[in-house]
Amino acid sequence: MAEFTMELNDEQKEVRDWLHGFAADVIRPAAAEWDEREETPWPVIQEAAKVGIYSLDFYAQQYFDPTGLGIPMAMEELFWGDAGIALSIVGTGLAAVGVLANGTEEQIGTWIPQMYGDTNDVKVAAFCSSEPDAGSDVASMRTRAVYDEAKDEWVLNGTKTWATNGGIANVHVVVAVVDPELGSKGHASFIVPPGTPGLSQGQKFKKHGIRASHTAEVVLDNARVPGSCLLGGKEKLDERLARARERAKSGGERVKNAAMATFEASRPAVGAMAVGTARAAYEVALDYAVTREQFGRPIIDNQGVAFQLADMRTAVDAARLLVWRASWMAVNGKPFTAAEGSMSKLFASETAKKVTAQAIQILGGNGYTREYPVERMHRDAAIYTIFEGTSEIQRLVIARTLSGKPIR
Repeated sequence: MAEFTMELNDEQKEVRDWLHGFAADVIRPAAAEWDEREETPWPVIQEAAKVGIYSLDFYAQQYFDPTGLGIPMAMEELFWGDAGIALSIVGTGLAAVGVLANGTEEQIGTWIPQMYGDTNDVKVAAFCSSEPDAGSDVASMRTRAVYDEAKDEWVLNGTKTWATNGGIANVHVVVAVVDPELGSKGHASFIVPPGTPGLSQGQKFKKHGIRASHTAEVVLDNARVPGSCLLGGKEKLDERLARARERAKSGGERVKNAAMATFEASRPAVGAMAVGTARAAYEVALDYAVTREQFGRPIIDNQGVAFQLADMRTAVDAARLLVWRASWMAVNGKPFTAAEGSMSKLFASETAKKVTAQAIQILGGNGYTREYPVERMHRDAAIYTIFEGTSEIQRLVIARTLSGKPIR
């Protein structure tokens, strides 16, 4: 087990500087254009693939970093560049985590490479969990998966929403209900291979922020997938469902479902995204405060501005520490006995919203215009308190974990 440390080693520093250079030289110059276009920035993803950032190998190296700091470090630097473009680059990772968390070794080896494609033909993947009537309330999920034993196929029907890369993905990972009587315990995850009949893109959403990231509905109309596309395999599913039924009868311990396993693994990473955006806004505000003069002196000479910047930097650093702690714990098998993963996402997400708003205030009228990036950063930051578990859900998870009570 790696010891927890706040100091990156030489190799990690080299990777961090490399990512920062890509974010500064490639992502930031393209940020305003793709935000306005509200389209997937394929040329930037292609560049990321060419240098090795958008690849299975890079993701795996960071994911299996024994210190746990590889993923949060990478997320912070890329999202420091721009949240919308960065999400287009890393969005495939959520689907990959879904396969890593629930799939067999064969499924991992088969499907994750197809999520990324190669440098000449980049692909993306989508993780599809939320539904029009089932976002935070995963127990209300309606998408059904029914097993056709004669053909060894699963038949999927339903509509997914808020899916990053939904409809344009090469590979979709879909969470569906296999046993409605078990509620959220009766869910399973499925790979929907490219070109599967019955899968189509529904509405594409025009969003407040992260507009360079494609978000859409995914419609499943009698979409048939091979039995081998059930993540973890049918034997494992049957065993899990049997245990859930027994525990439901006896009122025993809860069984985590497939979607929750994915979200728990990714929450500190989302926190790191928020840290990147918050840090970027703080740096813009600091630079502006030092150079902008009013009444014959830089505005940072005023306590009202200087104290805001002090609070902003303190919050950013505190958020990063919570994210790093949770990331280290996850990689080293430390249980989240106090919901540390949810803590990291909650605090970092709320920090991003607050810090970007403060940055606009420090820039004044300029901050409210699209001539300066903090306006875009503030729009982007709003998503962190919403996706992959709202701030309210994070508080609920934390409170339940601390108290052991079924708080609602």
